[in-house]
Amino acid sequence: MRELTWDGFRNARDLGGMSTPLAPGGTTLHRRIARGPRRESLTEAGWRDAAGWGLRSIVDLRCAYETGARETDPVARSPRELSITLAPTEDQNDPEFREVCFPILDSPEYWRHNVRILPALVRVALEAIAWSEPGVLVHCSAGRDRTGMITAILLANAGVSASDIVADYEVSVRAMAGTAAHGGPTHDRQASWSSSEVSDWLAEVRSHVRAFVGAPDALMDAIGVGSETKQALRALLIE
Repeated sequence: MRELTWDGFRNARDLGGMSTPLAPGGTTLHRRIARGPRRESLTEAGWRDAAGWGLRSIVDLRCAYETGARETDPVARSPRELSITLAPTEDQNDPEFREVCFPILDSPEYWRHNVRILPALVRVALEAIAWSEPGVLVHCSAGRDRTGMITAILLANAGVSASDIVADYEVSVRAMAGTAAHGGPTHDRQASWSSSEVSDWLAEVRSHVRAFVGAPDALMDAIGVGSETKQALRALLIE
């Protein structure tokens, strides 16, 4: 039930159905938040699939220059009634961000640096999700790195275990490995990786995901997320 088969989309999942002791039913709720790649890859049928899921809002984590259709995209328009918010988590012109994160933008190792260097941007993205109408799609380009970071924060805040958050991240890595590059300011090493290369790399980086979500309250405090926003984000997934 977690995998979303919206036409034209890959690497898209519902954040519902994940175990958490904080939810009355023992799992996060379906049809509240979805994660995925760039929305421009959806076909007309894909937009209908998304509407059937209950899509009402989109929070786009990309920088402004990354948005918009490409020549290879299907000719399809998003429904006018959708609320679309651009909330980039990166300032790719920030000198410290470029120096520290550009070598590792395709690794969860950069997440801790992103929230340290640019906490306000991450906070604004989380606030945009918190106050969006449920049925929210959170996406970036590949739906793997920026979306992975924000998804990890959302799930940790909802009480999902580090092991399950790692597993969710790994699904995205495997879904996108060996596919065409997704754009962005740096080379995507994973675009050419085989399944065995992915497995070897995941064994190296799991610890970064675990460390990132190990203390969710402290993480939220470091980002500057207020208690009202934190509760709203949790409510989206468990209430």
